[in-house]
Amino acid sequence: QVQLVESGGGLVQPGGSLRLSCVVSGSFFSFYNMGWYRQAPGKQRELVATMSASGWSNYADSVKGRFTISRDNAKNTVDLRMNSLKPEDAAVYYCNANWPDLSRDYWGQGTQVTVSS
Repeated sequence: QVQLVESGGGLVQPGGSLRLSCVVSGSFFSFYNMGWYRQAPGKQRELVATMSASGWSNYADSVKGRFTISRDNAKNTVDLRMNSLKPEDAAVYYCNANWPDLSRDYWGQGTQVTVSS
């Protein structure tokens, strides 16, 4: 059983920074593609950043240059460093673990990020 637990959300002023962390329990973490997604009220869940099992990263255009995804396979964690936050970054952020060859897809419970002065 794979479980994902996010932390690090909170209230930050525009221009500020936050770091989200996701701890993954279970085996074979290094085989999973990891990602961060977000969902704002009234909007669909959208991709923020992903990092493949091989370490290749991908970002939504709206966060390129501001957000950085990283993973630590020894600690079973994936982080999202968010800089220069904007009000439109406010959302619930979800961690995702995906292993497409085995059709395994898991989500965390989400962590709220609020960007407001």
